[in-house]
Amino acid sequence: MKIEEVLKERILVLDGAMGTMLQRYKFTEEDFRGERFKDWPSPLQGNNDLLSITQPEAIATVHAKYFAAGADIVETNTFSGTTIAMEDYGMQDLVYELNYESAKIAKRVAEEFTAKEPQKPRFVAGSIGPTNKTASMSPDVNDPGFRAISFDELRVAYKQQVEALLDGGADLLLVETIFDTLNAKAALFAIEEVKEERNIEVPIMVSGTITDASGRTLSGQTAEAFLISISHLPILSVGFNCALGAKQLTPHLEVISAKSEFFTSAHPNAGLPNAFGEYDETPEEMAAQIKEYLDKNLVNIVGGCCGTTPEHIKAIADLVKNYKPRPIAFASI
Repeated sequence: MKIEEVLKERILVLDGAMGTMLQRYKFTEEDFRGERFKDWPSPLQGNNDLLSITQPEAIATVHAKYFAAGADIVETNTFSGTTIAMEDYGMQDLVYELNYESAKIAKRVAEEFTAKEPQKPRFVAGSIGPTNKTASMSPDVNDPGFRAISFDELRVAYKQQVEALLDGGADLLLVETIFDTLNAKAALFAIEEVKEERNIEVPIMVSGTITDASGRTLSGQTAEAFLISISHLPILSVGFNCALGAKQLTPHLEVISAKSEFFTSAHPNAGLPNAFGEYDETPEEMAAQIKEYLDKNLVNIVGGCCGTTPEHIKAIADLVKNYKPRPIAFASI
C-alpha cells in the first residue's frame, strides 16, 4: 500500500531518536571500529552512521523497538551520510556503503513487521541530514562573501546519498533538520535528478528546524517563507523537527498547516535540553503537548527527535489512534 493512501486514512507515527538509543549501548572506540576499521587513522567514536556496518544488530534492534512501540515509519541511520559530513572521519569513500547498508537494515526490519501486521504497513524513510556546512552564509565574520561549500558540491554529495538509500530499499526520502534552505534545495534538486534518471517516483518529506525564539531557521526564514520556498516541488509532506520541544513548535506548525497543500509533519525534541544537554521530558509530558497538535488538526505525521525513545513513541502512537488526520486538498499531490 502506498504511503499517500495510508496518510489519507490516519495519522502516521514516525520513530524517535536514533542517537539517544545508541547512547544507551555506551559503545567504545573499539566498538565503533570493529575488526574492519581497527587500524583506521582517525578516531571514529561518535560516527553513528558507521555503526550500520560495525554494529548492524544494534541498529536493527533500535528500529525494531520503534516499530514495536507503534511507529509506522523509521528513519535510516544516515543523518551524516554524505561525503561532506564523513570528511571529518576521512570516510568519504564509504558513503555509498553506509547508506546502502543502513537502508537495507531498516527495510529488513520493516518487512518483518509488515508481514506480522499486514493491515499496518511499515515504511523506511531515508534520512538526509543538513551536512555540517551552510551554503547561504559565511562561516567567517570577517569575510561575509565567503562560502564553505557550493550548491553544486552539495548536489553531487546528496545525489550519491540518495542513490544508495534507494538501492538499499528506502520507501521515501526525508530531507530533515534543515537550517539552511539552500542546502535543502540542493538535496531536493539531487532527488529530482535521480528520479528523472531512473524514471521513478519517490515520496519526499521535507522538515525544517526553527532554531530559536525568533521563529526563524538559522538562515533567517520564517515558517511561512520556508514553506513558500519549497512549495514548487512535488513533495509528500512539509514540517519541522529538532531544536524545539513540542510546545514551542506549535505556533510554527499552525502557520504551515493553515497554508500548506501538503501533508504536515512534526518530530520535536523531548522538550528543551537541560544544563547537561540532556532531555528530561517524559513520554506522558510530551504526549500531552502533542495532543494540542491533534486537537487543532495540525499534523498528518508525528514522531520524536532528540531525547525521544520508544516509550515516547508509544505514548504518541496510543494518542493518535483517537484522531483523524488533518485533511488536505488531495488534488495537489
